[in-house]
Amino acid sequence: MFRKVFFLVCTIIFIHAGLIAQTIAQFRGLNREGVYADKNLLTSWPPEGPALLWVNYEVGNGYGPPAITTDRVYITGEVDSTAWLFAFDHKGKLLWKSDFGKEWVVSYQGSRSTPTVVGNLIYVCSGLGNLFCFNSSDGSQKWSVNMLKDLNGRFTLFGHAESPLAVDDQVFLTPGGADNNVVAFNRFTGKLLWVCKGKGEVPGYNSPIMIKLPTLNILVTFSAYNMLGIDAKTGKLLWFHEQVNTPVADRKPGMGDTHSNSVLYENGFIYYIAGDGNCGVKLKLSDDGKQITRIWNNPALDNFMGGFIKIDNRIYTGSDSRKMLVCADASTGQILDSLKIGTGSLALADNMLYYYNQRGETNLIKPGTTKLELISKFKITAGTKEHFSHPVINDGVLYIRHGKALMAYDISKK
Repeated sequence: MFRKVFFLVCTIIFIHAGLIAQTIAQFRGLNREGVYADKNLLTSWPPEGPALLWVNYEVGNGYGPPAITTDRVYITGEVDSTAWLFAFDHKGKLLWKSDFGKEWVVSYQGSRSTPTVVGNLIYVCSGLGNLFCFNSSDGSQKWSVNMLKDLNGRFTLFGHAESPLAVDDQVFLTPGGADNNVVAFNRFTGKLLWVCKGKGEVPGYNSPIMIKLPTLNILVTFSAYNMLGIDAKTGKLLWFHEQVNTPVADRKPGMGDTHSNSVLYENGFIYYIAGDGNCGVKLKLSDDGKQITRIWNNPALDNFMGGFIKIDNRIYTGSDSRKMLVCADASTGQILDSLKIGTGSLALADNMLYYYNQRGETNLIKPGTTKLELISKFKITAGTKEHFSHPVINDGVLYIRHGKALMAYDISKK
């Protein structure tokens, strides 16, 4: 009897450990903070940039960066109005591709989001707001949800841009309907677990995060004019934070409703940068997670969709209005330094910032205590349309997506 009980306990422990150890690849890295664990990377580049390992010109129209696992590169793109999920190996060889219905072709044509990979399952969201689950081994589809037919969702002006968040046995979506505003599904079956009415607004182009407290998990995302804090177990709206820059009478699609930067939570504080909303904000989250209090607000931190990085007590982000990279004090919000290198998207690895600006330049920057130092830069020449994608770093390789082109650069020290 003891042997049977012991075996059962060991089995449960191993299964639980396996679940915890599952690899998660998603938008802006493990915690959606834009921080990558790579070390021993180049500290400068030649004028032409680091060595190009490979480039693929057939990933379709899109702006979403790839998700990288230990052996795969996953990316979405639009080809002839169809949404595709592509799987490559780390040498750029196409392993399989799977279509998932119609893609957004109205404004800024192409895919918007990054696949979320948890273990052997991949979650993707189209620009039409439809959610799909695929098997990573062969690209076979396991389940899907239609935002309009199943959830009475609503479109944004520029297409749905949410990268799915999968935590434990749940995956989340913001359809933006009056009743089914934010929803949670069982990520293995697609079964609807709960709905939250939120504030009844259309989505805010935001990829949510999860705040894990000892007694409460809080899903944090944006709808058009509010940041929402939702009990991840029940769907109850715990609190909201209104974006007040656009008067209620002037609110319409495209006016003050674009909040693409994922929120950051650290040591009891919530940081967000919503250039089309309240701009740079720091909030104190109560110990029980049910209240928020504003600490500071800086309108000069006005990045729309390039993300931000926090290092110790400093925040780095692009300024859309001033076309520069700025460094701010996380305690006060005060700007400490800036570099006039355009508006762009940020990543961090091995104590260096990677800034891919909308002029197509990839910049390597040393983030000093108060000073920013531009070390190297090179121009992206392959690809199509706008330079909106975020840089991704994995295993000594820098991945840049520019429309139909996906490039892989060797940034490791030899």
